[in-house]
Amino acid sequence: MFALIDANNFYVSCERVFNPKLAHVPMVVLSNNDGCVVARSNEVKALGVKMGTPWFQLRELAETHGIRAFSSNYSLYADMSSRMMNVLAVYSPDQEVYSIDECFLGLAGFGNHDLAAYGQRMRTQVRQWLGLPVCVGFGETKTLAKLANHCAKKNLAGRDGVCDLTQLSQTERSGIFAALPVNEVWGVGRRLTEQLNQRRILTVEDLRTANPETLRKAFSVVLERTVRELNGIACQSLESVAPNKQQIMSSRSFGTYVYDLPGLGEAVAVYMARAAEKLRRQGSLAGIVQVYIRTNPFKDNAPQYHPSLSIPLPEATDDTARLIRAAQWGLKRIYKPGFAYQKAGIALLDLSPQANAQIPLFASTPDRHSLMQVMDRINATFGRGSLRSAAEGMQQSWRMKRERMSPAYTTQWDELPGVG
Repeated sequence: MFALIDANNFYVSCERVFNPKLAHVPMVVLSNNDGCVVARSNEVKALGVKMGTPWFQLRELAETHGIRAFSSNYSLYADMSSRMMNVLAVYSPDQEVYSIDECFLGLAGFGNHDLAAYGQRMRTQVRQWLGLPVCVGFGETKTLAKLANHCAKKNLAGRDGVCDLTQLSQTERSGIFAALPVNEVWGVGRRLTEQLNQRRILTVEDLRTANPETLRKAFSVVLERTVRELNGIACQSLESVAPNKQQIMSSRSFGTYVYDLPGLGEAVAVYMARAAEKLRRQGSLAGIVQVYIRTNPFKDNAPQYHPSLSIPLPEATDDTARLIRAAQWGLKRIYKPGFAYQKAGIALLDLSPQANAQIPLFASTPDRHSLMQVMDRINATFGRGSLRSAAEGMQQSWRMKRERMSPAYTTQWDELPGVG
């Protein structure tokens, strides 16, 4: 037995928590540099606005309908997500945080519970404690729980944002599944949908009743498992501990074009510092550093240049300073003047556990892992960037645009909401 709890229009809902006047106002949240729509309120969805629509294309519509636009406030969303997951963790000892706005709960042994009422308790508590609206879906497998959550949002089964598929007969399920397009199944994307449609598998019910062995031969074992999960056979267990990443990447588009090497060097240093912090957080070392820069591929009349370089390290490390040096060494070798660079990025590859690190026989410098841990604690206490490498610069004029960002209501003392 599984539950899937998903926050509705999460980014938009987080913005509304601290500004109740926005409750029924059409809203969008924009991507980096205030470029494209990455979250929409129901009011904006009703106007036909699609995900990924560039903001500049919506100016006229926004003026007509009073659409409010906000820059992505990642610190606010991450903090609200953490609080939501902590609240939901009380409802089961088995929790898998699947994304920033949704999690699975394992409910083995909950068969005698009124799951619909249990789901309403979750919704009520999250709403009262955090101000976030959520929907809850229950099913015998993770795939069914995910589908039940979709039904809860669309009020296709159940009521008030909760759907318990376990209480429906197979005939009732089949009726609901027959009304849902196959792309509503977890893991069935656009390309796979087209291929399934060619085989006349158009709905969720068509997929549920398809032969799993045949689909395995034609597609993959993953799709076979999906079919079995739609039939109530659990093929996926909860991942209560997220596995370590096999690579760590950090990149951003610039707020304005960068032409010179010093500006690119600052950006690369900032991205590497963030990646190194994540590297230490999961207890890993990096053996290869990759750096890349690129011009704007959508600017047809401008010269294009998209180089990258991988740099093997003499020894695996989590030292921010060493990783920055390696990245900037690579940057100097791929940089060419005369181009308008739109983006830079880095990647940490060939990751290995820090606990298995071997000290080189002829090491000339002491291990700096403890120093890095101190730096992480200082930044966690006083805010990111309180202690940083000089290579990251001070002005950082290349930073992405966030001209419509709301305050960091929950993570910055000087931006806490006031009561008048």
